[in-house]
Amino acid sequence: MSPDHRIVPCPPGRVSRRRLVGWTALAAAAVPLGVFARPGPGRAADNLDQAYQRAFLAAVAADPAVRQHTTAGREFLYRPRQLLVAPQDLARVLGRLRGWGHQVTEVTGFGGVRRLLFQQETDIPGVVTKLRDPRQWPGQPVPLVQPHHVLVGFGNIMGNPGGPPRVAAALPAPDPNRLGEGAGVTVGVCDTGIWRRAGTVHPQWLGGSYLPETDDEDPLYLSGSQLALQGGHGTFVAGVARQAAPGVRLDPEAALAPTGIGDEESLVAAIRRLGPEVAIVNLSLGYFTQDDQPPLPVANTLAGLPGTVAVVAAAGNAGTSRKSWPAAFDTVVAVAAASAGPTGPVPADYSGRGTWVNASARGDRTSTFVDGELNLPGQPALTFHGFASWTGTSFATAHVSGRVAALMTVTGLDAAGAAALLVAGPIWQPGYGVLVG
Repeated sequence: MSPDHRIVPCPPGRVSRRRLVGWTALAAAAVPLGVFARPGPGRAADNLDQAYQRAFLAAVAADPAVRQHTTAGREFLYRPRQLLVAPQDLARVLGRLRGWGHQVTEVTGFGGVRRLLFQQETDIPGVVTKLRDPRQWPGQPVPLVQPHHVLVGFGNIMGNPGGPPRVAAALPAPDPNRLGEGAGVTVGVCDTGIWRRAGTVHPQWLGGSYLPETDDEDPLYLSGSQLALQGGHGTFVAGVARQAAPGVRLDPEAALAPTGIGDEESLVAAIRRLGPEVAIVNLSLGYFTQDDQPPLPVANTLAGLPGTVAVVAAAGNAGTSRKSWPAAFDTVVAVAAASAGPTGPVPADYSGRGTWVNASARGDRTSTFVDGELNLPGQPALTFHGFASWTGTSFATAHVSGRVAALMTVTGLDAAGAAALLVAGPIWQPGYGVLVG
């Protein structure tokens, strides 16, 4: 793995240079994004955002299957008592752990890695640090080990920049002149799943665009009509992808709970459930890892996808250049967010950024959502009727996935070729890649 995990554009096939240049301009140069709406700063908005953030932190703290580790600003979340090990290193690691007095058992692995379960609560990050120390292995390669990382929906990791969705008016119907964009292309949306009534409530946007399956449903309600903190996130993402390419089909898969919490095992399982027709994998999620190292099970899973498939992932909402995974893999299109400026789009201050980012798009979106109430402590209830506005790299990512699909129908390229073409344009801003309109 090179130190700079950027997508390496591959040759787009038998295409003339003139057509390539023309397509590049069409794909990425900048259909101007204009000045797009975003709620201005104010006490009420700030209080709502703060309440949402506190609710997320409380949900994470209350989850008995999540631990948080922070050292010198290198925060990450992980499953307790679990250690993931590359198969070739299992025997050495087991021997060393038992020599240190740990009682461990091998349990079912996933994503091409083996999983060890400690009998007692253990400082897993400390164990990983010790096992990664070359001084422990004189004359031997350092074993590949890691915690079992957690994906979570509060603003430092994924899904939102610290604020909840806002109530929004219904979108107009799709432009009938654009229904050919993305036609015949399927985007796999690994997220919270999709609302059971999405196709019925949104017949023009989502009706007939996917095959309803029970295990893909988003269990978005805590009780009655009360929404979980990220209930409906997958439905929102699906609508953004359809706005970018109204003819595209979808394959929704649940990788996250409606609270926004998941882990590497749930992500790997969701990717592997995608149908063989999926050309683009949309991952509007992400997480940090110990020592910012590439996660083994996700790396193995992505490597197993056909070479024609494009993976598009969110760069995260922590406002940092720290690598967010899986976006930072060199085979993935990493997407940052743009915000409104006085004369046009500007880099979003909340967005992940860096040399590993390939593209940017507007993060402020209105999209298909769900019916229900979001109740935050000390705040009036937010009552939704099928549509919402939301902000984050999650939604910039879904837009880019849709534009890759639209480019496929224009050029005849496969998804990998179209994605490479999309990010081959001039850099918009350092650390933000190509601006996708």
